[in-house]
Amino acid sequence: MQAFAGYLVLLIAMPLAALAVVLPANVYRAQGIAAPDCDGPLQVLIFALPAVLIYGAGAFLAYRAGGRLHRAVSLICLIVALATLPNIAEAAHELYRNAADGECLG
Repeated sequence: MQAFAGYLVLLIAMPLAALAVVLPANVYRAQGIAAPDCDGPLQVLIFALPAVLIYGAGAFLAYRAGGRLHRAVSLICLIVALATLPNIAEAAHELYRNAADGECLG
């Protein structure tokens, strides 16, 4: 029953992870416009950080459970968690760029 509840949490968090991977840190640069996006990086981090925590914990717990199915789920969770890391790095870079340029001060 515990494994079912854990897999249910991972399944419910899948849209969160999808948004974390797909959302650009700067919507304007994604469209080809050279303008600062003051809300973009935080919107990415709101989805990406919980996704990394959920799927990182899921990978760890599923791996510790052992068994062939649990190891496959652990690998899938690890792939999802690692897929969000480049977007987190891009969002952090965008936050640093906005702070260094003096833009988005409020």
